[in-house]
Amino acid sequence: MFTDPIADYLTRIRNASSAGHRVVEIPASNLKKEITKILFDQGYILSYKFEDNAVQGVVKIALKYDKFTKEPVIKKIKRVSTPGLRKYVNSQELPRVLNGLGIAIISTSHGVMTSKQAKLENAGGEVLCYVY
Repeated sequence: MFTDPIADYLTRIRNASSAGHRVVEIPASNLKKEITKILFDQGYILSYKFEDNAVQGVVKIALKYDKFTKEPVIKKIKRVSTPGLRKYVNSQELPRVLNGLGIAIISTSHGVMTSKQAKLENAGGEVLCYVY
Protein backbone atom coordinates (compact mmCIF):
# COMPACT_ATOMS: atom_id res chain seq x y z
CA MET A 1 0.00 0.00 0.00
CA PHE A 2 1.37 3.39 -0.97
CA THR A 3 1.06 6.27 1.46
CA ASP A 4 1.34 8.87 -1.31
CA PRO A 5 -0.05 7.71 -4.67
CA ILE A 6 0.80 11.00 -6.43
CA ALA A 7 4.46 10.71 -5.40
CA ASP A 8 4.43 7.12 -6.70
CA TYR A 9 2.93 8.35 -10.01
CA LEU A 10 5.60 11.05 -10.40
CA THR A 11 8.40 8.64 -9.43
CA ARG A 12 7.29 6.07 -12.03
CA ILE A 13 7.35 8.75 -14.73
CA ARG A 14 10.76 10.04 -13.53
CA ASN A 15 12.30 6.55 -13.42
CA ALA A 16 10.89 5.48 -16.80
CA SER A 17 12.12 8.62 -18.54
CA SER A 18 15.60 8.36 -17.03
CA ALA A 19 15.77 4.68 -18.06
CA GLY A 20 14.70 5.53 -21.62
CA HIS A 21 11.41 3.61 -21.64
CA ARG A 22 8.81 4.52 -24.24
CA VAL A 23 5.69 3.57 -22.23
CA VAL A 24 4.99 3.51 -18.50
CA GLU A 25 1.96 1.88 -16.84
CA ILE A 26 0.57 3.39 -13.65
CA PRO A 27 -2.44 2.35 -11.51
CA ALA A 28 -5.28 4.76 -12.25
CA SER A 29 -7.22 7.25 -10.15
CA ASN A 30 -9.22 10.33 -11.10
CA LEU A 31 -6.49 12.70 -9.86
CA LYS A 32 -3.78 10.84 -11.82
CA LYS A 33 -5.95 11.00 -14.94
CA GLU A 34 -6.33 14.78 -14.58
CA ILE A 35 -2.57 15.25 -14.07
CA THR A 36 -1.92 13.09 -17.15
CA LYS A 37 -4.27 15.24 -19.24
CA ILE A 38 -2.43 18.38 -18.11
CA LEU A 39 0.98 16.86 -18.96
CA PHE A 40 -0.33 15.98 -22.43
CA ASP A 41 -1.89 19.42 -23.03
CA GLN A 42 1.35 21.15 -22.01
CA GLY A 43 3.45 18.92 -24.31
CA TYR A 44 5.41 16.94 -21.72
CA ILE A 45 4.16 13.51 -22.83
CA LEU A 46 3.49 12.07 -26.28
CA SER A 47 0.14 10.37 -25.62
CA TYR A 48 -1.85 8.56 -22.97
CA LYS A 49 -4.50 5.88 -22.72
CA PHE A 50 -6.87 4.98 -19.89
CA GLU A 51 -7.65 1.27 -19.58
CA ASP A 52 -10.43 0.19 -17.23
CA ASN A 53 -10.10 -3.57 -17.69
CA ALA A 54 -8.80 -4.22 -14.16
CA VAL A 55 -10.53 -3.39 -10.89
CA GLN A 56 -8.63 -0.12 -10.50
CA GLY A 57 -7.67 0.55 -14.10
CA VAL A 58 -4.36 1.55 -15.64
CA VAL A 59 -2.98 4.75 -17.13
CA LYS A 60 -0.55 4.07 -20.01
CA ILE A 61 1.69 7.04 -20.77
CA ALA A 62 3.92 7.30 -23.85
CA LEU A 63 6.89 9.43 -22.82
CA LYS A 64 8.31 12.13 -25.07
CA TYR A 65 11.99 12.47 -26.01
CA ASP A 66 13.99 15.01 -28.02
CA LYS A 67 14.40 13.87 -31.63
CA PHE A 68 18.09 14.69 -31.91
CA THR A 69 19.62 14.34 -28.43
CA LYS A 70 17.25 11.54 -27.26
CA GLU A 71 16.93 13.29 -23.88
CA PRO A 72 13.58 13.19 -22.09
CA VAL A 73 11.35 16.27 -22.42
CA ILE A 74 10.61 16.15 -18.67
CA LYS A 75 13.87 17.34 -17.13
CA LYS A 76 12.54 17.39 -13.58
CA ILE A 77 9.25 16.43 -11.96
CA LYS A 78 9.01 17.23 -8.26
CA ARG A 79 6.33 16.64 -5.63
CA VAL A 80 5.64 19.77 -3.57
CA SER A 81 2.73 19.05 -1.22
CA THR A 82 3.14 15.81 0.71
CA PRO A 83 0.73 14.00 3.06
CA GLY A 84 2.91 15.05 6.00
CA LEU A 85 3.20 18.70 4.95
CA ARG A 86 0.52 20.10 2.68
CA LYS A 87 1.38 23.23 0.67
CA TYR A 88 -1.54 25.56 -0.04
CA VAL A 89 -1.45 28.90 -1.86
CA ASN A 90 -4.06 31.54 -2.56
CA SER A 91 -4.60 33.08 -5.98
CA GLN A 92 -2.07 35.89 -5.35
CA GLU A 93 0.73 33.52 -4.26
CA LEU A 94 0.62 31.05 -7.18
CA PRO A 95 4.14 29.79 -7.99
CA ARG A 96 6.05 30.37 -11.23
CA VAL A 97 8.37 27.57 -12.23
CA LEU A 98 11.60 28.60 -14.01
CA ASN A 99 10.19 32.07 -14.78
CA GLY A 100 7.23 30.58 -16.63
CA LEU A 101 9.12 27.89 -18.58
CA GLY A 102 7.82 25.08 -16.36
CA ILE A 103 4.41 24.39 -14.91
CA ALA A 104 3.03 24.00 -11.40
CA ILE A 105 0.04 21.68 -11.13
CA ILE A 106 -2.53 22.95 -8.63
CA SER A 107 -5.56 21.14 -7.18
CA THR A 108 -8.25 23.80 -6.79
CA SER A 109 -11.96 23.79 -6.00
CA HIS A 110 -12.49 24.21 -9.78
CA GLY A 111 -10.49 21.06 -10.55
CA VAL A 112 -6.85 20.22 -11.27
CA MET A 113 -5.10 22.84 -13.43
CA THR A 114 -1.83 24.62 -14.06
CA SER A 115 -0.90 27.70 -12.05
CA LYS A 116 -1.43 29.87 -15.14
CA GLN A 117 -5.02 28.64 -15.50
CA ALA A 118 -5.59 29.06 -11.76
CA LYS A 119 -4.39 32.67 -11.97
CA LEU A 120 -6.88 33.34 -14.80
CA GLU A 121 -9.71 31.79 -12.78
CA ASN A 122 -8.54 33.58 -9.60
CA ALA A 123 -8.40 30.28 -7.68
CA GLY A 124 -5.89 28.99 -5.15
CA GLY A 125 -5.39 25.48 -3.83
CA GLU A 126 -2.90 22.73 -3.08
CA VAL A 127 0.35 22.75 -5.06
CA LEU A 128 0.75 19.14 -6.22
CA CYS A 129 3.97 19.24 -8.26
CA TYR A 130 6.40 21.18 -10.44
CA VAL A 131 7.26 19.97 -13.95
CA TYR A 132 10.00 21.33 -16.22
